[in-house]
Amino acid sequence: MKEIIINLASQTGFATLDWKNYIMILVAFVFMYLAIAKGFEPLLLVPISFGMFLVNMFPGIIEEGGLLHYFYMLDEWSILPSLIFMGVGAMTDFGPLIAYPPSFILGAAAQFGIYGAYFLAIALGFTGKEAAAISIIGGADGPTSIFLAGKLGMGDTLLGPIAVAAYSYMSLVPVIQPPFMKLFTTKKERLVRMPQLRKVTKLEKIIFPIVVTLVVVMILPTTAPLVGMLMLGNLFRESGVVKQLTETASNAMMYIVVIMLGTSVGATTSAEAFLQVSTLKIVLLGLIAFSLGTTAGVLFGKLMCLVTKGKVNPLIGSAGVSAVPMAARVSQKVAAEYDPTNFLLMNAMGPNVAGVIGTAVAAGTFMAIFNVH
Repeated sequence: MKEIIINLASQTGFATLDWKNYIMILVAFVFMYLAIAKGFEPLLLVPISFGMFLVNMFPGIIEEGGLLHYFYMLDEWSILPSLIFMGVGAMTDFGPLIAYPPSFILGAAAQFGIYGAYFLAIALGFTGKEAAAISIIGGADGPTSIFLAGKLGMGDTLLGPIAVAAYSYMSLVPVIQPPFMKLFTTKKERLVRMPQLRKVTKLEKIIFPIVVTLVVVMILPTTAPLVGMLMLGNLFRESGVVKQLTETASNAMMYIVVIMLGTSVGATTSAEAFLQVSTLKIVLLGLIAFSLGTTAGVLFGKLMCLVTKGKVNPLIGSAGVSAVPMAARVSQKVAAEYDPTNFLLMNAMGPNVAGVIGTAVAAGTFMAIFNVH
């Protein structure tokens, strides 16, 4: 009996965990608090925080044979990120981008944060592939970050910190972006009213995903999994003939994938893998990349405001990061602080959806550079 009791006691978490695990459990509670009490991206942070909570009590859950190991393999194989993109495409109206094509410029401008962080990561001692995987955090796009980290072989080392940083910054868009938006714009610029967007025809909306796929994938075949699924989901939506597929992709499938992806990402943050100096560097680089992306978008917005003689509100440039639709809502919120009757949301959605495409293109560019398929 004594041996049985000793054996049982040795198997408890109290006997097997060390102080680092308890730190990570505390971090998991902080994420849960932000998600539940503060409403910061709860659909993402609740499963991520609970995955983090589980793996630091029972590390075996992410090891081969453990439940979340098989969820994680779907991340590494790029299946879950690609399905997320299909769901995003099915949920998103690309009409504002079609109605105002110059929005592509703002979506592209926001990717400067990614490339700036890449060179900074190289300077801090990361390898080229590591720097590429880290820098994509600047797009504020969790699925793309996971996709690229897996493709570049960072699954066993950096995927956890990269994914957590990316999703954390996605959830903190309303906190991080406004100071930069206000710093680089004048009150007069924030008060600019943009004209109502023209009505986009159904034919245009159907042709758009086909043309974008053709152009982008022909130039960068490595973007096919992300851009292809994004545009397929959008074609479901706009064709009007596959309502069941649209509803499944944007609802049931999307939420199932978010549960699997979120918990598996959280489960990669074991104390051994996460509590390292490199993790702090990744979190810092991600913040720098995101800040640079926001700033670049706003500055290009100022340039467009100048060129168009005051017809573009620079605040919509910050929406060029691909956190859809939160970044567009932040543009609207900041503008409303200075003029409650100024409605920028639809104008900001153009750069926002352009940013989704831009981040996928940035990921495909890095894959092409390192000859990864």
